Amino acid sequence: MSAPDQAVAAVLSQIALAADGTVLGLALAFIAVRSVLKFKATNAALHQIKEAPSVRVSDLRSVVSEHGDSNQSEDGKLVIVRGTVEARSAVEGDWKSLRSDILVAHDSGERAVIVQRTQTCIYNEWKGFMGWTSDLRSLFPRSWREQESSSTRMVPFVIVEAGRWPRSEYVYVNMDGSSHPLPLETVHHHLQPVTATSLTFLQALFGHQYPVGLLHEEKILPLGKDITAVGICSSIRGTPEIKSCNFLPYFLSEMTKDQMIVKLAFKTKVLLWSGVVFGSLAVGILSYAAVRNWNRWKEWRHQRQTQRRNAAASDEAAAQVATDEDIGDIPDGQLCVICLTRRRRSAFVPCGHLVCCQRCALSVARDLSPKCPLCRQTIHSSVRIYDS
Repeated sequence: MSAPDQAVAAVLSQIALAADGTVLGLALAFIAVRSVLKFKATNAALHQIKEAPSVRVSDLRSVVSEHGDSNQSEDGKLVIVRGTVEARSAVEGDWKSLRSDILVAHDSGERAVIVQRTQTCIYNEWKGFMGWTSDLRSLFPRSWREQESSSTRMVPFVIVEAGRWPRSEYVYVNMDGSSHPLPLETVHHHLQPVTATSLTFLQALFGHQYPVGLLHEEKILPLGKDITAVGICSSIRGTPEIKSCNFLPYFLSEMTKDQMIVKLAFKTKVLLWSGVVFGSLAVGILSYAAVRNWNRWKEWRHQRQTQRRNAAASDEAAAQVATDEDIGDIPDGQLCVICLTRRRRSAFVPCGHLVCCQRCALSVARDLSPKCPLCRQTIHSSVRIYDS
């Protein structure tokens, strides 16, 4: 680990352990709350997938017609359908004339309904002689260090029942509004080195990142691929249609229903125990920090009260001595303006007025907003004046 990385780690550890671990406890509590919330969402999705019927493509029409009116696209039922990917044009018309609508991968030549091409510019990781700025850049997201451009082509496709011909029964896959990952296959992966230029040496010398290669990737959803669709199925003009559910983690997947249930069940256990473990650690650390800080505060308050009592006792003793000395036959011009019994002995700072005895000056100085009785200026303290 480099020196800047060690410094960053030291600062982060000091912040995490600040206030006897309060920051660390709050961070663990945040993680525990997030784990519990994710557990609730995953557990709800698990129960919904368990209760969702797993139907064949040929049975969808009867399932949808039993659920609601076939003319209402808002009505639908959560179902799980497994079948084979096929272009919509191949099942709705003369497939010999409409086969040209199917996409063909540029590099592999395979036929598909979704083609995704991605080009990523990869930058170097060397820091150079003055590369401390790279440590700062490494803290930012990956997108700051990589430039990525992608393009996706898609044609309408359906799911048909595998091994059945003619394919008169199918369900249309509605991809509108779906943000779920697609079960794409990588058919092309090529890293093309970037030729260095005269500017590359200067960029490397001063620690600036420079491109070293271009990564070309091509992913497709091929025809004939077996997938499982999990979503709301409805009937649009007599044709079954399935669309994604935002509250479920799956839409199109290579896994079967049983595999989804096993994976979600394992994930719920991990999230549940993560919430329990992190929550317990957070409670323990925050309790320890609360007790430590409470004891420190009580100790500080006790010390403060002790100091105040000692200061007050010493002031009272000094004032008593001064009182014994100053009581007697005193001219009117030298009497304290507050008690009118003792001699003026204390001058206020910063105004400098000598108008009070030492006891009354100490009493004025202890006020919340002490002011000189003569000029009403705010004072900071008083000074005992002795005769020469």
